[in-house]
Amino acid sequence: MKKDFNLEKRKYVLGGAVVLVVLVYLIRLFSLQIMSEDYKKNADSNAFLNKTQYPSRGVIYDRNGNLLVYNQPAYDVTLVMKEVGELDTLDLCNTLNITPEYLVRRMAEIKDRRSNPGYSPYTHQVFMTQLSAEECGVFQEKLFKFPGFYIQRRTIRQYTYNSAAHVLGDIAEVSKKEIENDDYYVRGDFIGKQGVERFYEKQLRGEKGVEILLRDARGRIQGRYMDGELDKQPVPGKNLTLGLDIELQQLAERLLEGKIGSVVAIEPETGEVLCMASAPTFDPRMMVGRQRGKNHLELARDTWKPLLNRSIMGQFPPGSTFKTTQGLTFLEEGIITPQTSYPCYGGFLHAGLRVGCHGHPSPLSLVPSIATSCNGFFCWGLYYMMGARSKYGSVQNAMATWRDYMVSMGFGYALGIDLPGEKRGMIPNDQYYDKAYNRSWNGLTIISISIGQGEVTATPLQIANLGATIANRGYFITPHVVKEVEGDSLDSLYTQKRYTKVRREHYETVVQGMRQAVLGGTCRGADLPGIEVCGKTGTAQNRGKDHSAFMGFAPMKEPKIAVAVYVENGGWGATYGVPIGALIMEKYLNGSLSAESELKAQDIQKRRIDYGIHER
Repeated sequence: MKKDFNLEKRKYVLGGAVVLVVLVYLIRLFSLQIMSEDYKKNADSNAFLNKTQYPSRGVIYDRNGNLLVYNQPAYDVTLVMKEVGELDTLDLCNTLNITPEYLVRRMAEIKDRRSNPGYSPYTHQVFMTQLSAEECGVFQEKLFKFPGFYIQRRTIRQYTYNSAAHVLGDIAEVSKKEIENDDYYVRGDFIGKQGVERFYEKQLRGEKGVEILLRDARGRIQGRYMDGELDKQPVPGKNLTLGLDIELQQLAERLLEGKIGSVVAIEPETGEVLCMASAPTFDPRMMVGRQRGKNHLELARDTWKPLLNRSIMGQFPPGSTFKTTQGLTFLEEGIITPQTSYPCYGGFLHAGLRVGCHGHPSPLSLVPSIATSCNGFFCWGLYYMMGARSKYGSVQNAMATWRDYMVSMGFGYALGIDLPGEKRGMIPNDQYYDKAYNRSWNGLTIISISIGQGEVTATPLQIANLGATIANRGYFITPHVVKEVEGDSLDSLYTQKRYTKVRREHYETVVQGMRQAVLGGTCRGADLPGIEVCGKTGTAQNRGKDHSAFMGFAPMKEPKIAVAVYVENGGWGATYGVPIGALIMEKYLNGSLSAESELKAQDIQKRRIDYGIHER
C-alpha cells in the first residue's frame, strides 16, 4: 500500500515537472516572437533594406546676407556585414586607396560593440567617410564586385572665407559618448564640435529620412517597397543668420596678425556680436575632410594655441578699463559725488603703501580721473568704501556689496553667450579674502582690484559687454552670435534687458569721463572725424610686458557699436588697444576706412610682438 502511494506521488511530481518545462518554453517563445523584435528585425532585414536619407545641414549667413558656411556633396562607403561575401581585398584596397591593414582594423572596429554600441550585422555600418566625387566615381564603377558595400550620399561643410573659425566652429564624427547621450546619432554620423556648429547643433542638423527598399531571396534590390509610400523624407536643417559682419571680422583678424589677443565688438541695442576675433587663428577649411584629424592635432600642439578662443576663454586682468565700474559703484553707494576730488601726486600713498601713477594734474574729480586714467582716485575710493564701518558694519559686508555691483555689471560669471566654452573670470568675495588672509585684511590689502589688477580677471567679451552697458546707460542684453534662426525665435535670454545696480544718471557722468578721454586724455588716438567716440584705455600689469587694452563705444548719444581690444604684452593701452579700437569703429560706422586709416591698419598689421615662442 505504501509502495503504491509513493508511485502515485512520483507520477504527480513528474507530471508537474513536464508542465513546468512546457510553460517555460511557451513563455520563452512568447517573449522571443511577440515581446522581442529581434526575430522580426532579422526577418525584415532579409526582405527590406532601410536606407538612411541624410538631411542637408543648415547654412550660415552673416548679418548682411553674405554666405559663410554651406554644403558640398560628399560620399560615405557603408556596408551590411551580413551581406559581405568573398572579397578581392587587394582590389578593394586599391580602389579605395587604403592598406590591407586598415581594412582588417576597420572591420574589427565595426564589429566591436564597445566602440560601436549600435552595431548590427543586418544594418548599414560606416566604413569610410567623405569620399570626393572623383573617388566615389572610381568606386561606383567596381561596386558590383564588392557585395555588401554601398555608397551613401552626404554633405560636408565648406567655408566662403578664411575667417571667423572660432565663432563658426566645425563638425566631426560623433564619439561613443555622444552616441550614448543622443539616440539620433549612429556611428559615422557627424556633429558640431565647436562654435555655432556645436551650440546650435539640433537646429542645424535637421531630421533624417529613410528609404525602404525591397530585396529578393538572394538579397538583390528589387525596388522601393510599396512605391515609397512608407518612405520618410529628410527634413533640412534650419539656416542661421549671425550678427557678425564678416568684413569687420576680417579687419579685426588682420589687425591682430603677429599678436596674441582679441577684438570683440557688440551692438549695444541688441547684444548682437558684430565681430569676435581671437589671435592667433586658423583657416576653418583645415577642419574639413579626412585630413581634419591630422590638422587638428597640429593646431593642438602649436605653442601659440590657435584653437583657444581667447575672446571667451581668455581670463585677463582688465586693467584701467575696470575703473569705470568703480566710479559707478562709488557714485551709487554715495562714497563719492561727481565733484569729489582725491589727490594723486605720483600715485596712491597711504600707511606706507604706494600704487604708482603717471603724471597728471592733482587733485582730480571723477570725470578727469577717467579721462587721465588716474590710479590714485580709484584707490582712494575703494579704500574709503572698504573702511565705511558705519555704513556696512564690517569690511566683509562692504566687500560683499562691492562684489554684487560687479556681478550686476556682467563680471564674475559667464554671461551666457551662445558659444560653448565661455569662462567666468574672477571677482573675489569676502570669503575668498578671509581664507587668504585669515580674516585679517582691509581696504589696503585689496587696493589693486580698484584699478583692475590683483585677483580680478575678465574675458574680452565681458570687457566689451561693459562698453555696451555704459553705452546703454545701465543695462545690457546678453551678447549672442546668432541674430536669427530660420523659423524660430531667439531664446529670451538674448532679448531681455539685464539692468545693473547703478542708476542712469551715474552712467551719464562716466560717459562724460570717457568722452573726455578721447578729446584730451589717454584715448586721443580714437578721436574720429564726425563721430563722438567714448573710450577708456587699459594697461594691465603682467609678469612680462604689460597688456594693451581698450574699451569704448560710439556714437556717444545713439551708440551703434561697443568694442574691446586686448593685446597680450602690447604695452600701453594707447599702443595697440586704442588704434585698433578706433579702426574697428570707423569701419563699422562708415562702411570703410579712409585712405589715412588704411595706412594705419597696414602699419599695425605689419607689427609683430616677440612672445619668446617659436614662429608659426
